[in-house]
Amino acid sequence: MGTRESNEQAGGTARRALLGAAVLGASGTALGLSGTARAADARHGGGRGLKGLPVPTIVGHRGASGYRPEHTLAAYQLALDMGADIVEAGDLVPTRDGHLVCRHEPEIGGTTDVADHPEFASRRTTKTLDGVATTGWFTEDFTLAELKRLRAVERIPANRPHNTLYDGRWEIPTFEEVLRWQDEQTRKRGKQVWIYPETKHPTYFRKLGLGLEERVAKLLRRYGKDGRNAPVVLQSFEPTSIRRFSRLVDNPLVVLLSHAGERPWDFVESGDPRTVADLITPEGLKEIASYAQGIGPTLDLVIPRDASGRLTEPTGLVRDAHRAGLILHPYTLRNENPFLPADFREGTDRDAYGDVFGAYRAYFATGIDGVFTDQPDTGLLAREDFVNG
Repeated sequence: MGTRESNEQAGGTARRALLGAAVLGASGTALGLSGTARAADARHGGGRGLKGLPVPTIVGHRGASGYRPEHTLAAYQLALDMGADIVEAGDLVPTRDGHLVCRHEPEIGGTTDVADHPEFASRRTTKTLDGVATTGWFTEDFTLAELKRLRAVERIPANRPHNTLYDGRWEIPTFEEVLRWQDEQTRKRGKQVWIYPETKHPTYFRKLGLGLEERVAKLLRRYGKDGRNAPVVLQSFEPTSIRRFSRLVDNPLVVLLSHAGERPWDFVESGDPRTVADLITPEGLKEIASYAQGIGPTLDLVIPRDASGRLTEPTGLVRDAHRAGLILHPYTLRNENPFLPADFREGTDRDAYGDVFGAYRAYFATGIDGVFTDQPDTGLLAREDFVNG
């Protein structure tokens, strides 16, 4: 999630302050959430697919990526252990031989140790990815067997140096491995585990003959996870990718929305002049609701920030989306100062945690249905505070 997240560009280093001991029980689920779950069930009639999940729903962004290198089975596992309602597993990109793997981007120089493999030095190249010249190593230039020789590393070590402790420990998971892991965890925990995969740059890959949607749909059908209430929510920044999914599977579908002035890349390629600002009008939301069940807007579309980075007044997006019958799962809340609105930063250390609970309160108060977070344990505590007043 969040290729275009503005709040991901800040530098700094992150403080390791894992709250797990405070919120985890022996079973690996969050303590003190029974009231939250009951309140959410009362609002959404538990057990009805996506709308049966607790509200506000806590989505582990790329797993528990505040504590482990993102898009690894370890990050996904930790998110579940912390009690996340859904795990974003994962951002899907293809290999040269057509397998789907979980990486934030097809360029893997920043998320794997590929640069330390001399046998792959010649694979380093520059490509134009959604109009942007990008230099590095790309998944579509590797077979799955080759990618399995690599190991994941922390993507933003300047912000999260403690996560580098785990560099080189875990391999790149395939989407099929994630689906099997989901089934295994569902059996072990005695409750349904949900995942929230995203198709990355689908227009780019379709032009390479590596269409994503058909590959995802085939695997979902193989594992019996292609139904209306299936525990797999599909998302993409490209509306046409979600439209294509609506014809292939019956899964819950979510259109991701970046900043108001941006155009989805599939719109750029097709000559559609609309921007995100057009998609979040009542008319645009009504159109999205004709083929999707939700939207994943950047937090700034819910509450804009002023020139100093402080929150202003909420927009009407939550109201308008709900009127159209859509749920909203905005992205991304993180504990570290550089990623928070200026109102909630504390001290001058860029690696310190700010008043993230205050930020959660502000966003939850708008009526959003959930939020993506790098620190699911913090999100669960914030939800408990909010639901219990």
